[in-house]
Amino acid sequence: MGSNTSPFRTWNGVDPHRQFDGVWLHAVGGEQVLLCRVRYEAGKEVVRHSHPEAEQVIAITAGEVTVISQGETRTMRAGDVAVFNRNVEHELVAGDEGVEFFEALAPVPLDHVPDRERDLVLGPDGGSGHVER
Repeated sequence: MGSNTSPFRTWNGVDPHRQFDGVWLHAVGGEQVLLCRVRYEAGKEVVRHSHPEAEQVIAITAGEVTVISQGETRTMRAGDVAVFNRNVEHELVAGDEGVEFFEALAPVPLDHVPDRERDLVLGPDGGSGHVER
């Protein structure tokens, strides 16, 4: 798992991974954090869920998404960010043009890693802190 120890990766020329219907991502992670570039197709809804094993930070880069969490509803656009601590429920609905964002998750949830050999840079811990669902 993650045998390539070079710190350098590229998403250029790598097709995005279909995480769910209408949700596409690229990922790269280390021992403690995973960074994903995510795209939701127009109108894509992701039902209320939480990440009991990981904290999630999202930073919108293009398009817009309506996010509902903890009794608040926000329409987020480029430059907006949100932090969902472990077990904080949230749901998302992409706007008419879809939405693109970066997300960081820690510890690394392996269900978000499309190719563990290509997408992980492991150090001496060998990914021992990574989590499975």
